[in-house]
Amino acid sequence: MIHSSEFQFENEVPWEDLGNGIQRQLYGYDATLMLVKAKFVAGAVGDLHQHHHSQVTYVDSGVFEMTIGATKKIIKKGDGYYVPPNVLHGCVCLEPGVLIDAFSPHREDFIKS
Repeated sequence: MIHSSEFQFENEVPWEDLGNGIQRQLYGYDATLMLVKAKFVAGAVGDLHQHHHSQVTYVDSGVFEMTIGATKKIIKKGDGYYVPPNVLHGCVCLEPGVLIDAFSPHREDFIKS
């Protein structure tokens, strides 16, 4: 079965540079669930995309203009959102920040072989 180690320590989890001012850390996961931390610089764009995973996200810091389907909202530290499977979504980072994402099932495309 695919899964991460039982513990993840922030200073030991490598950052993956996604380009365009976005970095990602993979935390715990198995086949049904995955936790991911994404760091954005101001002006970074999380391009509109969709996937078959359910996603919930907590805004740990920063300010973002978030689009889910036809709805746009400004979200900030302490806010969160839910994206149903196969719904188009993306964001623009207005102030540098960090998003904490949970996906179900896990994002197989995030795991390096």
